Amino acid sequence: MANLITLNGLKESTSTFTQSLLSLSINLGGLISGAFLAVYLDALSRAPWGLLLFPGILSIRGSIGGILSSRLGTALHLGTVEPSLLKNTKEYYLSLAAIVTITLFSCLILSVVSAFFGVLLLGMSISDLIDILGVTIVTMGLSIVLITPLTIGVSISAFKKGLDPDVMVYPVISTLADILVTFCYLTAVTRYFESSYGRYITWTFDLLFVAAVAAILSKNFRERDYVKMMKEFSLSLMLVTLIVNVSGFSLNRIRETIGNRPKVFMVYPALIDTVGDVGSIVGSTATTKLALGLLTPSFSSIKGHASTVGAAWSASMLMFFAYSTLASMIYKSLSGGYVHLSLQLLATNLMAIPLIVAIVHFISIMTYKYGLDPDNFTVPIESSIADAVTTLCLLVALTLLP
Repeated sequence: MANLITLNGLKESTSTFTQSLLSLSINLGGLISGAFLAVYLDALSRAPWGLLLFPGILSIRGSIGGILSSRLGTALHLGTVEPSLLKNTKEYYLSLAAIVTITLFSCLILSVVSAFFGVLLLGMSISDLIDILGVTIVTMGLSIVLITPLTIGVSISAFKKGLDPDVMVYPVISTLADILVTFCYLTAVTRYFESSYGRYITWTFDLLFVAAVAAILSKNFRERDYVKMMKEFSLSLMLVTLIVNVSGFSLNRIRETIGNRPKVFMVYPALIDTVGDVGSIVGSTATTKLALGLLTPSFSSIKGHASTVGAAWSASMLMFFAYSTLASMIYKSLSGGYVHLSLQLLATNLMAIPLIVAIVHFISIMTYKYGLDPDNFTVPIESSIADAVTTLCLLVALTLLP
C-alpha cells in the first residue's frame, strides 16, 4: 500500500512537472515583450511616468486575467460552467461582465495611485494624471478585447483535452497577454505624445469603453454574484495598486543601477511571468483542492501540496536558465556575460519562489477560512506580489552580483 501511494505521488509530481514545464515554456514569449521594452526604453522616458507605470499595467492586467482563468478552472471542475465559448451558464456571463467592469475601475485606481506616488517621489505634476488615465484605459481596454477570448478558448480546450486548467491556462495566457499589453502600452504612449491626433484617438476609445462599462453596470448591478465579485476584488485591488508601485519604483531603480543593459530588460517580463505563473499554479490548484475538500484549510497543509510546489519550482529554474541562454545568444555575450547573467537569475529565482509560494498558500487558506472566494483574492494579490517580489529580488541580485 505504501509503495502504491508513493508511486501515485510520483506520477502526480511527474505529471505536474510536465504540464508546468509545458505551460511555463510559453514564457519564452516574454522575451518578445522584453525586446519591445529594451528597444522602446528611451521612448518611455518621454513621460516621467513611462517606466513607472509599465509594471503596474502588466500586474493589473495579470491580476484580472488571473481572476478569469482561476474562476474558469474552478468552475469547470465543479461543473458550474460549461466547456463552451458561446452557449453557457449565467455564472459564465456574470463573470465576464464583472471582468470588464473591474478593468475600468482598475484603470481609475491605478492611475490615481501612480500619479500620487509620482508627485511625491518623482516630481510629477497633477496634470500628469490626465495623461496616465488616458493611456491606461486605452491599453487595458484593448487588452480586454484581445485577451479575454484567448483565455476562455485556452481554458475550454485544456479542459476538453483532459489537462488541468489550473496548471495550463494562466501561464499560457499571461505570456500572450504580456506581449499584447506591452505592444499596446508602448504604442499608446508613443502615439499619445506624437500628435494631437493620437490623443484624439485615445480619448475616443476611452469614452466608448466607459460607455460600454456603464451599460454593463446598469444591467447587472442587482445580480448578487456580480456584486460579490466586484466587492471582493475591490478589496484586493486596493492592496494590489499599492504593491505594483513597488514594482515600478524598483524597475526605475534597476535602470538607475545598471543603465540600459538590454539583456536584463529583455528577460524582465519573462521573469515576472514565470514567478507569477508558479504562484498561480500553486494558488489555483490549492483553491480547487479546498473547494473539493482535498486540502485542509491550515498552513501546515502545504506539506500535502509539496509535490505541486516542487514540480512547478523545478520547471521555473529550467526556464530561468533558458532565458539567460537565449538573451545572451541574441546579444552575443555567451563568452562571459552568460555565466554572470545566469548566476544573477538563479539568485533571483532562489529568493523569489519560496517567498511567493508561502504567500500564496497563506492567502488561499485565510480567504477560504473567512468565507471569501479565493479565486477573487489569491491570484490577483499573488500576481502583483509576484511582480514586486521578483523585481526586488532581481534588484538585490544585480546589486550583490554586479
